Amino acid sequence: MEISIRDAAPFRIISLTGDVDLHSSPQARQAILDAIKLQQPLLVELSAVSYMDSSGVASLVEGYQAARKQGTEFGLADVSPKAMSVLKLARLDRVFPIHASVEARLARVD
Repeated sequence: MEISIRDAAPFRIISLTGDVDLHSSPQARQAILDAIKLQQPLLVELSAVSYMDSSGVASLVEGYQAARKQGTEFGLADVSPKAMSVLKLARLDRVFPIHASVEARLARVD
């Protein structure tokens, strides 16, 4: 898995690429939680995720809960079909704010 982080005011955007699994999810989790500590709205872009297991989902859930606890926006963007199938299986597609793309969410900045 690769992680890239960029800022597109007011958001911090974390893009995950490859397999988000037991081996790599701790790095994803840490990147997400570090971003949330900045109290900056966060989008996790998942277009290039080829595989996600329950540990990857748990990292997203933990980030979402941490963001909600401190009142920071957290959303997923451009979710790959493979990642979406895992989210749907866990019914988390109904929990996470999911945006068609980073650009679509940025266009709605208040």
